Amino acid sequence: RPGPCQPPSCAPLWGRGAPPRARGAGHPGSASASLSPEERRVLERKLKKERKKEARRQLREAGIAAAPSPAIKRSGAALALEYLCSWAQKHEDWRFQKTRQTWLLLHMYDRDQVPDKHFPALLAYLEGLRGRARELTVQKAEALMRELDEAGAGALPPGGTQRARQVLQLLS
Repeated sequence: RPGPCQPPSCAPLWGRGAPPRARGAGHPGSASASLSPEERRVLERKLKKERKKEARRQLREAGIAAAPSPAIKRSGAALALEYLCSWAQKHEDWRFQKTRQTWLLLHMYDRDQVPDKHFPALLAYLEGLRGRARELTVQKAEALMRELDEAGAGALPPGGTQRARQVLQLLS
């Protein structure tokens, strides 16, 4: 609606009623009676996004960098080997991480991924393996050995045959 000093042609573009901010957008609790919980959550998310945007704009105007550059991400191999070393060195500070264990189990036969110096620690880690992970590791090692018998020496990566035998010996 045009105000007392505005001609009808100058009506606001948002249509009838107050502008969006005045309808409760600035204060999630002010229009809580008319908004469903889902609408309230959506509104709160929008407001949070607006506040963040405003804060970034103010930082930019002040000449301050918005955020420090993100740290370089380490590869899955580095993280998994660090996890294994952490397990081997200090059990009390170590905590189980399924993604790291999965990576180790998938790559344990590859000397490029799990160097020889880490393999003894991996064998010790495998000793404590339980449940389905242990069963699957044994099944995979047996399948690799069968595949090796059928295909010949080139079926596994170099050193993989010896590693598969060690794993089978340990877990069987």
